[in-house]
Amino acid sequence: MLGKSKGAEISQPLISKKRKTFTGGFIIALISVAALAVLSLFTGVYDIGQEGGLEMFFITRIPRTLSLMLTGAAMSISGLVMQLMTQNRFVEPTTTGTIEWAGLGIVCVYAAFPRASLMMRTTGAILFSFVGTMVFFLFLRKVKLKSSLVVPIIGIMLGAIVSAISTFVGLMFDMTQSLETWFAGSFAPVERGRYEYLFVILIITLIVYILADRLTVAGLGEDIATNLGLNYSKIVLIGTALISLAVGIVASVIGNLPFLGLIVPNIVSMFRGDDVKSNLPWVSLFGMGIIILCDIISRTIIMPFEVPVSLILGTCGAAVFILLIMRQRRNGANAK
Repeated sequence: MLGKSKGAEISQPLISKKRKTFTGGFIIALISVAALAVLSLFTGVYDIGQEGGLEMFFITRIPRTLSLMLTGAAMSISGLVMQLMTQNRFVEPTTTGTIEWAGLGIVCVYAAFPRASLMMRTTGAILFSFVGTMVFFLFLRKVKLKSSLVVPIIGIMLGAIVSAISTFVGLMFDMTQSLETWFAGSFAPVERGRYEYLFVILIITLIVYILADRLTVAGLGEDIATNLGLNYSKIVLIGTALISLAVGIVASVIGNLPFLGLIVPNIVSMFRGDDVKSNLPWVSLFGMGIIILCDIISRTIIMPFEVPVSLILGTCGAAVFILLIMRQRRNGANAK
């Protein structure tokens, strides 16, 4: 009874802090992201006004913009769910090794089936992502010191080991070029017929929204969640499956996109608190806007060439990561 009363006391503020999602600010953000999407459609070297331009518009420009929006939502939501399950602001698929496990899955599929289809690569990436994320969580259970920095450091170390294994397998089977292409994380190869798997992300988003309240309670910790009647292990398993599905699809279609799942949930929570259900549309929208903006920069910074969007995203994400660490240390010092 004591545990339940404590859980009730802690969960009550979460209910009282629920905020409206569709506010005037959200409408402004929605219009801004829509404007960026339109700008993305008309950004590029190829002149859509020339002969055959309209056909290229539907073959490459529209698929690229849609894939940007879906990928931005997927990685941001994955970061949000992972941060809840680990109770750590600095955790996301690229700081837990999940994306590296997905890459290892793709490499292993290529090694076994040199002419592997996109479906086979995606399946391998999803399965390895799930295994890798579960390994991270199991490893985390054995660690006694779970400070905000120790947890992502463990994930980065595990990711480095997995990445080294991927490189070794790539060298053995002469696939280093494919591995380098995957690590680039570029939207340049996206075209009609190569991105449709990303629409599964819409289903993932819907499931996360349905389970939002349970994920919020799970974010309070195993003891409190269990006292409130939640099957904590089941929610963690479902959350891991959703993360693996999203990351595996993104990894097989686009590649490595660092720090997006770290930046977006933290920015949203700074302004709106930690309620998952009301924040989910904001997180999806911010993820879309940030990745579209980074892609536009990547296409125009050295035009007519383009740099991988992961380069722009990684540079901005690393800077935000450092600022978040400094902010937390400053807040900790002020609390003392």
